[in-house]
Amino acid sequence: MGRKSSVITLTAKEHEYLETLTRARTIQAQTVNRARILLLKADGCSIDNIADKIGINRKSVMLCLNKYAQGGVENALFDAPGRGRNAEITDDEKAWIINIACQKPRDFGYSAETWTYARLTSHINKNAETAGFTRLSTIHKSTVHTILDEAEIKPFRIRYYCENRDPDFDDKMHNVLLVYKQLSMQFDEDGHLIPWEAGEEVVHVLSYDEKPGIQATAVTSEDLLPDKNHSTINRDYEYRRPGTLSLLAGIDLQTGEAVPLVSQTHNSKDYIEFLKILDDKYPKGDKIRLVLDNLKVHTSEETRKYLSTVPGRFDFVFTPKHGSWLNIVEGFFSKMTKQMLRGIRVRSKEELAERIYLYFDEVNAEPVVFHWKYNLDDIDVSEAIIVDTLPLEKSS
Repeated sequence: MGRKSSVITLTAKEHEYLETLTRARTIQAQTVNRARILLLKADGCSIDNIADKIGINRKSVMLCLNKYAQGGVENALFDAPGRGRNAEITDDEKAWIINIACQKPRDFGYSAETWTYARLTSHINKNAETAGFTRLSTIHKSTVHTILDEAEIKPFRIRYYCENRDPDFDDKMHNVLLVYKQLSMQFDEDGHLIPWEAGEEVVHVLSYDEKPGIQATAVTSEDLLPDKNHSTINRDYEYRRPGTLSLLAGIDLQTGEAVPLVSQTHNSKDYIEFLKILDDKYPKGDKIRLVLDNLKVHTSEETRKYLSTVPGRFDFVFTPKHGSWLNIVEGFFSKMTKQMLRGIRVRSKEELAERIYLYFDEVNAEPVVFHWKYNLDDIDVSEAIIVDTLPLEKSS
């Protein structure tokens, strides 16, 4: 009877890997036998029993186990390329794996947009021999994970960025920051707005933007409020969607007052209606200056026709493309989403509109003046702000 030797300990991943190899039909029989040796040894079988079950000699079993003791599973399974060297994945093999990972699955005929480790490993196994890397036809996904992790490559993740497509980005950003810098000069050390001097042109500056597609989400049954048995609000998973609304809003950067318009649509007509609200709000003869983005309705023919009826009343400072973060009202919208829109449930679009207007009433009860502070040190307040009055006819 054969002598019993110590048991080897395999991790769950290693055990799964070896089981996969024993069922594979496209790898060498030698590799399959070595995988079986390790599995049987992990189950406590003696060397002689392993040799009998697999049909090989005792020496081959001991050689495999010795290689495992020296370098782990991979070392036991595969012969090293040179005498006395441990089996390892070469730099060329790693480069081939990384090259595949740095391409999209669709480039290889798959439907997915990004790799999973399982899909990537499967592709490597199937194509390794054709590419001249036969050794990788049995590589495990844990090894692929290690290689990519060492290279700091995460092919399953997408990180978004905004490409700068505005050739005048820097100039437009400077112009917006100039507006904010000159505004900051209108406040005293205590943060109070300095009164306009007699005969001085009064300019009301607003940060303006739209928030379209606000979803009215209705419950199908009433929420269950916290009680002695429930520590949270309990809500039915089912809901209805009565529709969406658009919010047009401006923040007066001198008083902090927020001016809203809730609409069923989001077009030039809505924008003109908002401009009319501002025209009625501020004293005639004062200038109204809007910091806003480059949405088409802001410069449409319909908008220009309206502006021609109120000459000199409005001027506009446009943020650069993909520069909406320069518009202060964006921060207001973010705060509104967190404080009021997130998790909101209403019975209808009409109720949603009422709740939005109520939020603005609450904000305006204690208005907060927004001050832009980032990157203003290099702005020269003596410069002239470049504004667009949007004449009726566009210049060629």
